[in-house]
Amino acid sequence: MRLEGKTVLVTAAGQGIGRAAALACAEQGAHVIATDLDAALLDYAGAHGAGQVETRKLDVCDPAAILAIAEALPDLDGLFNCAGFVHHGTVLQITDADWEFSVMLNVTSMLRMCRAFLPGMLRKSGSSGTAAILNMASMASSIKGFPNRTAYGATKAAVIGLTKGIAADFVAQRVRCNALCPGTVDTPSLRGRIAQADDPEAARRDFIARQPMGRLGTPDDMVPMIIYLLSDESRFVTGQALCVDGGVTI
Repeated sequence: MRLEGKTVLVTAAGQGIGRAAALACAEQGAHVIATDLDAALLDYAGAHGAGQVETRKLDVCDPAAILAIAEALPDLDGLFNCAGFVHHGTVLQITDADWEFSVMLNVTSMLRMCRAFLPGMLRKSGSSGTAAILNMASMASSIKGFPNRTAYGATKAAVIGLTKGIAADFVAQRVRCNALCPGTVDTPSLRGRIAQADDPEAARRDFIARQPMGRLGTPDDMVPMIIYLLSDESRFVTGQALCVDGGVTI
């Protein structure tokens, strides 16, 4: 049980990578607090494997809600900031509202989550090894440029910068911070964007074509790296942006 005895919070845990991560952490022995803006998606509370999943509604764009949940919960061993938004368009198509929302959800919410839970994680790291923060970044535009992803890429590059800054600030206190950079993953979010395309079949083929392995990733493809980075197996790994992208960034 690689996360036995640990308490881990996951945002955007209602579907996709967040849901897979929450269930996998519980299977590995963690007590998981699975959060999402849509509480109806959090339908899997209870025992899973050797661990337990507790579900709570959380709007990560609401700073008061973040402070409230941080005060209500025990100190964390692990925090996976998974919530995010993909804007489609070039710089000429980004409105101020698009930009502000992308920055708020993709970057500012992570900063606030880290700021709220870090004091407790510092207490945990002082008594039980290391505590770990994992931030959802992306290989798309933050590491390799893609068309129509300017706002998304800029914010995900900021996530990597935020991750490295936190890692540098707290490395001596044994709180680690890393970023996960997936390739194109078959999630409800991706399927929704494909459905909105003028030609959904062509859009899906295009997404697959940019993956050198010839297929989309799955949430389960992300799980081994997530478990590794939240567990003490990665106790000597911090400040890294780790790609699980099917070879896109080769």
